[in-house]
Amino acid sequence: MNFRKLAVITLSFTVGACSLSNISYSELPSDKETIAKPNIVLIVADDQGYGDYGKTLSDVNTPSIDQLAKQGVLFKQAYATSPICNASRMGLITSQYQQRQGTYWYSGPGLHDESISTIAEVLKENGYTNGYVGKFHYGKSKVKDSSHRDFPINHGFDYFYGFEGGRKHYLNHKEAIEAKFLATKKKHKRAGQSLAQGPMWLNKELVDQEGFSTELFGERAIEFIDSNKEKPFFLQLSFNAVHNFTHQIPADELKRRGLKGYRDWNPAKEDYRSWYEGSRYPNNDEGRAQYLVQLEHLDTQVGRVVQYLDDANLRKNTIVIYISDNGGSTPIYANNGNLRGSKYTLYEGGIRIPMIISWPESIQGNIAREDLVSTMDILPTLCEYIDGCALKNTDGMSIKGALMGEKAIERDYLVWDKGHEIALRQGDWKLKVAKESSKHHAKSEMVKIEVGTFLYNLKDDPSETTDVAAENPAKLSELLALHQKWRASIEK
Repeated sequence: MNFRKLAVITLSFTVGACSLSNISYSELPSDKETIAKPNIVLIVADDQGYGDYGKTLSDVNTPSIDQLAKQGVLFKQAYATSPICNASRMGLITSQYQQRQGTYWYSGPGLHDESISTIAEVLKENGYTNGYVGKFHYGKSKVKDSSHRDFPINHGFDYFYGFEGGRKHYLNHKEAIEAKFLATKKKHKRAGQSLAQGPMWLNKELVDQEGFSTELFGERAIEFIDSNKEKPFFLQLSFNAVHNFTHQIPADELKRRGLKGYRDWNPAKEDYRSWYEGSRYPNNDEGRAQYLVQLEHLDTQVGRVVQYLDDANLRKNTIVIYISDNGGSTPIYANNGNLRGSKYTLYEGGIRIPMIISWPESIQGNIAREDLVSTMDILPTLCEYIDGCALKNTDGMSIKGALMGEKAIERDYLVWDKGHEIALRQGDWKLKVAKESSKHHAKSEMVKIEVGTFLYNLKDDPSETTDVAAENPAKLSELLALHQKWRASIEK
């Protein structure tokens, strides 16, 4: 396997105490110098830990992501709309709460409401050519189904290369491999998730592939940009890194790093659950190392894409956005820094994400901000930079002012609701409610959750260690009522 390396500058900033400069915005161009239809590259990582970038931890090596932050604005209090991927990706692609389409948790109905536009559809109406590379997952469609609205070609994208579903094998992408695996599973009557070893979609055709998925996605992203660089384009590049199963690393790479690796599930030899638990915290003694290998190669491909934009003289015309789809998954050894919790939960570690927006010639770089922002804000913000762009409905808001150095964004509140657990943030206050049924989901995913109704002050207690509900009954009641009002407006 050929892992191409990119020489970039390593920065020294931290997430918890970020040293990115709060420097003057006086060098920004005037409105007359802005571009009518900038290119847009939206990069989505999968399950990346909040502490796993920016040299926050000594074992993390993400020079390309760090460089992107130096070239743009890092939002330190950015949120996904859900702690799991199918729901959060719906909120991202529509700029509306996914609950408006009936999705609260896994197995939701997906993108079925055609009156709710996607980012790609809005941009297509404004003259963009749109490409989607990597993972899509909204809840309804199946691995071999290209007819549902979930499928990228059916909601505004002109080109698609990638896969559907929560996971994809990093190394195996062939129909015969998947068929053999499924036959073995059936023969031995084993229940458990597929390893998703089948072919990739190329537009609406399934095609066997050779290679490491992270590299394949980086290469296809560059090909799309190269083919469409003469006109305004939008690219969503959604890696499956660093989603489980991070042990799926090429043999030569394992050898180079001195790792023994972990086996794929073999239904002929073991049950799924014991294999699954063995790969996850705290049972995999190489779990953190395997995760970091995947993160490093994700970072390399981010660097390759940005470097191509530079080399093709496109960077000055291109907005680059970097996010994770939800909080880091601690069972696969992601690290969320000082934030409590993991993917699957509504603690800060499950929903707070890295968000970087970079456009060197139009947005001042080397800035870190504390504004309360959401992935639902991406589309309304992009519309502000596109002549003639208008949104009919959005639950997000434009954060262009923050990008241009204006005062802090004023936001009423954000809500998270997965049915058996809810959260609401208003200013520094955070309401969190976990029902008894949350215990089942937590046990299944090997994460911890505390049942009950809680109130936290995130300014004083960002790690959510101290429940202050008893001292603030009026605030607790206010936030509970606000959630009920939100829920009624969503479901009407």
